[in-house]
Amino acid sequence: MNPWQDGGHERVPGHETDARRSAEGVQALFYEGPAWRGKPTRIFAYYGAPKDALPGRTTAMVLVHGGGGSAFIPWVRLWVERGYAAIAMDTCGCISGGGHQNHSRHEAGGPPGWGGFDQIDEPETDQWPYHAVAAVLRAHSLIRSFPEVDPDRVGITGISWGGYLTSLVAGVDPRFRLAVPVYGCGFIGDNSVWLEVFEKMGSDRARRWLQRWDPSVYLPGARMPFLWVTGTNDFAYPLDSLQKSYRLPTGGRTLCIRVRMPHGHGGAGENPEEIRVFADALLRKGEGLCRVGRIGRAGRRVEVAYEYGGTIQGAELIYTRDRGRWPERNWEAASAAVDGGARRIGAELPDGISTYYLNVTDERGCVVSAEHEVVDE
Repeated sequence: MNPWQDGGHERVPGHETDARRSAEGVQALFYEGPAWRGKPTRIFAYYGAPKDALPGRTTAMVLVHGGGGSAFIPWVRLWVERGYAAIAMDTCGCISGGGHQNHSRHEAGGPPGWGGFDQIDEPETDQWPYHAVAAVLRAHSLIRSFPEVDPDRVGITGISWGGYLTSLVAGVDPRFRLAVPVYGCGFIGDNSVWLEVFEKMGSDRARRWLQRWDPSVYLPGARMPFLWVTGTNDFAYPLDSLQKSYRLPTGGRTLCIRVRMPHGHGGAGENPEEIRVFADALLRKGEGLCRVGRIGRAGRRVEVAYEYGGTIQGAELIYTRDRGRWPERNWEAASAAVDGGARRIGAELPDGISTYYLNVTDERGCVVSAEHEVVDE
């Protein structure tokens, strides 16, 4: 099932610049969106590229905001400073204020977000998830058309609801070379902050929403490499739903799961160095992140193999003794032993734990995680 297939979303949409809202090094623009309730729509975005960008040589990123957000100038500038072209689009029919506040709706906008749970009885092409994904697909087509961009070297990252959209888009747009969902994932009907919303919708309407719009439906079709970035206690997208999500794509996965990582835009969700390193490795032949295997366990001894050409700064066993709601669990960290010769990391499990995983940190401070394991009760 792909509601966006044959919807014209891969063709380059018509667009025009908005000089009044442009800023130094960042161009404001509107581009064509799909019709909503029979009327044409326009999507607002910010675009930037390095001043020394060479024709057809510039790598690019598509940036997808989260709930309460819009297209952000600082996020575009972050990637431009890294040598990338970048486009950040609004997904809720708004005009961005540029920063993290003051996003006003405009008369040619599509449906408001986020989730569109109350829109489930409308035609699917009038619902928010359809329009939000279309906004990302068309932004991708647009940035690929710019003369400075290499269309074969474009990645996508999104935060929170933007991570949800990134997970979904990656399953329907094979043109992306990589995908980095931050916090967001699928299986939100199994465990997420929206369980009460689904309960109030009723089983039939909730089932229809999930069958139509949950990323778990589309992730099996994603074949590009993924980096999943989140925290142990994320309030919206718990680790169990995340794990079920990251096991679905077929193009390889890397995990970065920090203890109690804050949830948000700005430094929290936009700036993790792992995202830049992951993108550089796949799009610019940079030194990649450490690769870790599945954890092996014999009694209380756990080990994981790793591959990395640089220096491992350290490793930790991350664990919790709690068994309640994922966001409320208390996580602890203990040092793990690094055997550089054998390329293995090992640790002893403390008594009484319920869940654990291993984190590896390289000399750049980049963290890579092994999958979490649940200890049998």
